[in-house]
Amino acid sequence: MKTVLCFGDSLTWGADAETGGRHPFGYRWPNVLQKALGDGVHVIAEGLGGRTTAYDDPTALAERSGTKMLPTLLSSHEPLDLVVIMLGSNDMKPKVAGRAIDAMLGMERLVEQVKHHAWRQESDPPDVLLVAPPVLCETANPIFGAIYAGSIEESKMIASYYADLADEMGCGFFDAASVATTTPLDGVHLDAENTRAIGKGLAPIVRVMLGL
Repeated sequence: MKTVLCFGDSLTWGADAETGGRHPFGYRWPNVLQKALGDGVHVIAEGLGGRTTAYDDPTALAERSGTKMLPTLLSSHEPLDLVVIMLGSNDMKPKVAGRAIDAMLGMERLVEQVKHHAWRQESDPPDVLLVAPPVLCETANPIFGAIYAGSIEESKMIASYYADLADEMGCGFFDAASVATTTPLDGVHLDAENTRAIGKGLAPIVRVMLGL
């Protein structure tokens, strides 16, 4: 049995911008990936709205820094064969970080945490797949528009930074913008079909990385 940890934010959790709730179970991308890979793989969904790569959010009700949470989750779910990380959208908030380069630096730290984690078993650390989130888009939503003011152009640069980082650190890379687009309802989240599209798009590269 292969085990995959999907570490992300509200896009991994399955946030529905239209209802304010959550997309149905079968549309959330980790579950779509699970279905595509079959019973020989266990896909674990670890999504949390507002999660960043490595930065604190002073207005958050719970811990949002990915680097503070990932080591605990690695230990909780080990042994792992692959860690899929899709983060960066929340880093684009000016109050959090605001720049694509900041998201890349945070992602670099997350990869280092996976590679240098104190794994209990004497084996190689799991592979890592970096996923650039879909690009932010224009929205008439006054709250989200203000929270992400000036962030669209920065979000367009995340994929390039992550692709270079993946090459440097020996990770896999996937650009979610190649299969999914954010909804103008809030400029950040995905509708059900675009959420599902990420799971379908990831399936081929995950199969290769798991040696299936």
